[in-house]
Amino acid sequence: MRKKTLSIVILLVMCIAPSLRAQVSFGSPEKINDNWKFILNDVQDGQSVTLDDTRWQPISLPHDWSVKGQLSPTLASCTGYLPGGIGWYRKIIDIPADKQGQKVYLYFEGVYNRSEVFLNGQSLGKRPNGYISFMYDATPYIQYGQENVIAVRVDHSQYADSRWYTGSGIYRDVWVVYANPVHIAQWGVYAYPEEVKNGYQLNVEVDINSEEVNNTSLTIVNELFSPEGKLVAKDSKRLTAKPGNDNKLITSLKINKPALWSLSDPNLYELKTTILRDGVETDQTTTRTGFRTYTFDPNKGFALNGEWMKVKGVCIHHDAGVLGAAVPREVWKRRLQTLKEIGVNAVRTSHNPQATDLYELCDEMGILVLNEMYDEWVFPKRKWIEGWNVGTPGFQGSYDIFKEWGEIDLADLVRRDRNHISVFAWSIGNEVDYPNDPYSHPVLGGEKAGFTQATYGGYNPDAPDAMELGDIAKRLVKVVKEYDRARPVTAGLAGVAMSNETEYPGVLDIAGYNYTEDRYDSDHKKYPDRVIYGSENRHDMAAWKATRDREHIFGQFLWTGIDYLGESGRWPSRGFYSGLLDFGGFIKPRGYFRQSLWSDKPMAYLGTYPTPGRGSRNQSRDVLSQTETGNVSNYVERAPSMDAWPVWNYSEGQSIRVVCYTNAAKAKLLLNGTEVGETKEYDDNTGIIFWDIPYKAGKLEVVGMDKDNNPVSGYTIQSSKRPHALQVVQSEKQIDKGRGLTQVVVQVVDEDGIPVILSDDEVTCRISGPAKLLGLEASNNSDMTDYTDNRHRVFHGRILAYVQATGEQGEIKIDFTSPWLEPVEITVTAE
Repeated sequence: MRKKTLSIVILLVMCIAPSLRAQVSFGSPEKINDNWKFILNDVQDGQSVTLDDTRWQPISLPHDWSVKGQLSPTLASCTGYLPGGIGWYRKIIDIPADKQGQKVYLYFEGVYNRSEVFLNGQSLGKRPNGYISFMYDATPYIQYGQENVIAVRVDHSQYADSRWYTGSGIYRDVWVVYANPVHIAQWGVYAYPEEVKNGYQLNVEVDINSEEVNNTSLTIVNELFSPEGKLVAKDSKRLTAKPGNDNKLITSLKINKPALWSLSDPNLYELKTTILRDGVETDQTTTRTGFRTYTFDPNKGFALNGEWMKVKGVCIHHDAGVLGAAVPREVWKRRLQTLKEIGVNAVRTSHNPQATDLYELCDEMGILVLNEMYDEWVFPKRKWIEGWNVGTPGFQGSYDIFKEWGEIDLADLVRRDRNHISVFAWSIGNEVDYPNDPYSHPVLGGEKAGFTQATYGGYNPDAPDAMELGDIAKRLVKVVKEYDRARPVTAGLAGVAMSNETEYPGVLDIAGYNYTEDRYDSDHKKYPDRVIYGSENRHDMAAWKATRDREHIFGQFLWTGIDYLGESGRWPSRGFYSGLLDFGGFIKPRGYFRQSLWSDKPMAYLGTYPTPGRGSRNQSRDVLSQTETGNVSNYVERAPSMDAWPVWNYSEGQSIRVVCYTNAAKAKLLLNGTEVGETKEYDDNTGIIFWDIPYKAGKLEVVGMDKDNNPVSGYTIQSSKRPHALQVVQSEKQIDKGRGLTQVVVQVVDEDGIPVILSDDEVTCRISGPAKLLGLEASNNSDMTDYTDNRHRVFHGRILAYVQATGEQGEIKIDFTSPWLEPVEITVTAE
């Protein structure tokens, strides 16, 4: 048997300075998010310089208009029952007279979708993909020393064009970039390593754009600095730049023993690239770098820096509940920190490029990223309108732009993100091979069928031919390899049995299997050179054991890591509720269950629910579980629930199932200090220890113990009285005056300070000082009330307020009140 091993050493680079987060890798970027105007209407001549926009809404970017819309059961469930539409943005920007002679570019990190950008009434270009970052050369239309008018038309009239919530508008940062006529190209620095004798060799490529009419003699200097700031390598080379953008310098830097980037120690270097013209600096970019090695092996799985490990990943979408798609960096930081605390070591950007902030944070925190581009190619998928997988679907989508833009967008994704150390693989598609949605093949319905997902009937000769998948995949893989030689290409396969009849899986370096654990062994035997992993998986113990207990399966990615808007069930349902974290980024019970499986740190958690019998309610409230439950009256619990909330308020004597999620060898249960039930061993079949006991008010405590009965972990819940007061349990005390964010967590407590988990009191938030309320998030999936005001009901006794500074220094007072409850006030300083 021939074994194929893909072993790669990587050093990747990314921009470090906050002013360079546009990641264009050249010039002097300036963020221009303030003082825009917006109208949700397709106004005639919205690009006109003389247009009267005095009645337009003043806004700041990032901006998502859909999440501010009215939830309605008449809208599509796939996008969270929220609207789309057509909108216009306008901004006046002064270009100083002293910039005359410089190039001026406009860089957009993300506009959803089908946008067209104008400057002073002239169209700079159109970009239909709503997730890709793009830039336009505005120089020909700039009026130096005068006011210039930027206008952007955004057409999301096909609002049900995705299977999940997308948002609408300019929902990421916008930059103006000033540059000399000779400068580094957009995303023009690429670095990758080669392990050599006694160390590493960093190969560096620098692309140069020249607007000069004659050849230009340049000196390009690359300097590498250690995490401590010490210069460890330097290279200087000359390059004659011809007019145009076909100028490339290839060089290398040598370093003997670099500090490697890892999940526990994400060491980052700095690479400084300077362009000199006649000894004078004409351009410079400073980027962060880091060294690592990884190995993919069809029999042994995945190794990072020579250490074999399991990838414990989650899929994530790009929204954040009440914030929609316009998500501040601080929100992602808190979410990623929480996921890592649970034991997550990788994320999959399902199913589109994310904001630059996410990749930077993963670089800093030591989290692997599987970077994904497409959910559909040249044909549309079903988009559910009346609830997840029910009713009559729609077929709007992005398929109509794929032939023209597919390879261009993919190339731009790779060029933008190839210098992020956290990105360890590129995915060119998710479930584009879903059987009969849209592709079909004679294998469907035949003897070799064996699909874990719906096939929408047998073979359909009128449907697109699945054999086309291999041809498209070849083209996409070629694009990736042209711009990045350091990482493997993958995809999430849904119809593995069908795709195995095509060239599609064989084109990939590593093959992702969505919900297809039953083929892990048979396909490993049939395709011995194929590297296999779970690219999308359920949360149950069986799916994890299919990875944990097979050396050749290198990891799994749960669907999902965080609850997200859209892909909703029947009304009322804001979104898909299967995350380890909820909309507000709080750990859900199944998050603690996953922590018991994935974390190396001792932990224990307690949850409860009435002892189940035939006809009892499924504790899992997510769309997937509720759909599979079917007739609720016939529901029978086959395993203790991973969705048990920490409630200890029931009727006296009522039989209650108490479940414990722990990574301890055994656990005992104490009620008011007295042991109840028997000490129980960890159950590797379900991953859950449980007891059925009669309810008695008081303190319920679990103690996790090692095999020698030594306590190693614990968790306590208590019976609460009636709601009595509001209490702030988490908040930043000081934030940056320039759009800094505090995330204030408010809990309802009783007179003894015990959280009242069952509370659903309505809370009002009032702010005085230099700040504004971005939104209140209680994380209740079925609450379809107004999310645009300053009042909302708590869920599980808790609510989160996003409060953002508005640009001035000063004290920010934040008050929370609720009828019949004691209020609470905090002060945050903006500096």
